[in-house]
Amino acid sequence: MKAVMVVPSYWGRRSGERKQETDVIYDHPTPLDEQGTLGRLLESLAVLKDRDFELVVLGVSTAPDIREAVERKTAEILRRVAGGVDTRLFSYSHLAGLHGILEKRGREDLAPLLRLEGYSNVRNLCVFLPHLLGAEVAVLVDDDEIFEDPLFMDKALEFIGRDVAGRPVLFVAGIYLNPDGSYLLNSQVDPWMTYWNKYDCMNRAFAEIIGREPRLKATPFAFGGNLVLHRSLFARVPFDPGITRGEDIDYLINARLFGFETYLDNRLSITHDAPPKTSPVWERVREDVARFVFEKKKLESQEELPGMRRVSVEELSPYPGEFLGPDLEERIFRSNQMLAVDLLAAGDSRGAAECLKTIGLARTESVAEPDPFRSLIRLQKKWQELMDVFASERTARAAAGLLWPGRK
Repeated sequence: MKAVMVVPSYWGRRSGERKQETDVIYDHPTPLDEQGTLGRLLESLAVLKDRDFELVVLGVSTAPDIREAVERKTAEILRRVAGGVDTRLFSYSHLAGLHGILEKRGREDLAPLLRLEGYSNVRNLCVFLPHLLGAEVAVLVDDDEIFEDPLFMDKALEFIGRDVAGRPVLFVAGIYLNPDGSYLLNSQVDPWMTYWNKYDCMNRAFAEIIGREPRLKATPFAFGGNLVLHRSLFARVPFDPGITRGEDIDYLINARLFGFETYLDNRLSITHDAPPKTSPVWERVREDVARFVFEKKKLESQEELPGMRRVSVEELSPYPGEFLGPDLEERIFRSNQMLAVDLLAAGDSRGAAECLKTIGLARTESVAEPDPFRSLIRLQKKWQELMDVFASERTARAAAGLLWPGRK
């Protein structure tokens, strides 16, 4: 069973360089003048007992004017740190090559599906590239992680593509371990989180799903940095670019909408050791508000269509279900109001104003697509057309040749 592991690596402006309003927001992009965590991840590949897979690293930039520098930086790290795995680089020059192939085949209308901008678009490339390379399985990890389990790949491939209780296993989420070996979140809970205690909700979900047997079980949540997907799923269902963050759980919802089961393996673990997030708290809250409003609308606008099934809030509980119910608007109002008071008391008048703006955005629904469900249906049809274009061995071989090869 051929597997391709894909690692997106996010890079931003140099330390101290002012961020522009048009820069794409990611949790913790590495400044270009630093080395970041990519090399650490690549070095940790050496612990894996099974290294019979291909690795693709995506060089992702926060801004158009530093894209060339990001591609050079990522290539430099790959040349320096091999990790003993057949490695390729994919960045902006390679993306232009793919767009060129689509243009030659008269399908430039599909080019917007392949973009290195925004979490969902990046994740779509994380499954498109394995498709291009003829893989049956895509293994998604992030560059702020460390392999410590020698049997990680053995476990990743143990269930995928097989039947369990008469159902095919095509989606397997692994778990994150903290550097101390625990899996619960250790984040500080502040008073403003009374109505937005996402951490407590997630920990209850983790204890219920991760902390109990059996090893493989149905799950309402997933981690995009430890996710194993089968071609039968990712060739049909894309990540939804309509959501700006939380694309992993949104993809789980999409998979369920199209009739696929979603599983979690509580022994498939990777150590998650991320740098501190750089964006202000009000901005992260707004991103969360946008994702929950978007997903709530997607569930509310479901229609009865052939080959699809209805997904309920209850089956997504406790997390993210508790943030997708009828009280979401009240949660948004109260939590942002309390956060605004705290920020104002701390002298951050701009942050306080932005909190109030978030309340307004949520109420006018300008943070969400008018009809996320129908938008997903249109996206899915285009996605299948894209995958069909590159299903030809000749086309796929030409496109795969665009990827920069690393070294073993």
